[in-house]
Amino acid sequence: MAKVEIYTTMMCPFCFRALKLLKSKGVDFTEIDVTFHPGLRRKMTDRADGRRSVPQIFIDGEGIGGSDELADLDASGELDAKLEAAA
Repeated sequence: MAKVEIYTTMMCPFCFRALKLLKSKGVDFTEIDVTFHPGLRRKMTDRADGRRSVPQIFIDGEGIGGSDELADLDASGELDAKLEAAA
């Protein structure tokens, strides 16, 4: 299974949506809450090519974007392939 990291904040409906999708697929992931951690938020922004919105999701180090992009990958069938690529 691929290494999945997701940067989130508290009370973010898009974060909840992305987390729900990952959980429904049985994906092991690392959640990094940047709500009260400006240093982690800067790291996220750097990794995400300047994007500051949450969630920011990385699969095997590749930034795939946020909740909408995750849902699009799932709808197209590409998400399963990305998640199993490292298996």
